[in-house]
Amino acid sequence: MGPEQTQDSDRRRSDRFAIEREIRYRALNKRGGEEAGEGKTVNMSSSGVLFTAPQILRPGRRIELAISWPAQLNNKCALKLVARGRIVRFDNGLAAMEIQQYEFRTQSAPGVPATASLAKMVG
Repeated sequence: MGPEQTQDSDRRRSDRFAIEREIRYRALNKRGGEEAGEGKTVNMSSSGVLFTAPQILRPGRRIELAISWPAQLNNKCALKLVARGRIVRFDNGLAAMEIQQYEFRTQSAPGVPATASLAKMVG
């Protein structure tokens, strides 16, 4: 395989940014026990997230990620990015998720109930 073929096969739909943030994930539509865990993002783009996962997440599995976001709403309220999608690859403790849907939500302080989504709060 020549250099041109290598570059073509590594093209991505979106630029990836090396961002390390704490995450929590949970499997969607899981029968039986709850499949959930914590990890950290390795990189992100508008179409996907690469993150660490302590357990195997099989390709095709639908999951929801909650990512602590570095920016705050009105410089006061912590935010999290909640993304839903499917696992496209898992290798050596790293899971790649294709983002199919996302929204920003406010983060609650410890001991305080979670607040409404950002869309409801702003509207």
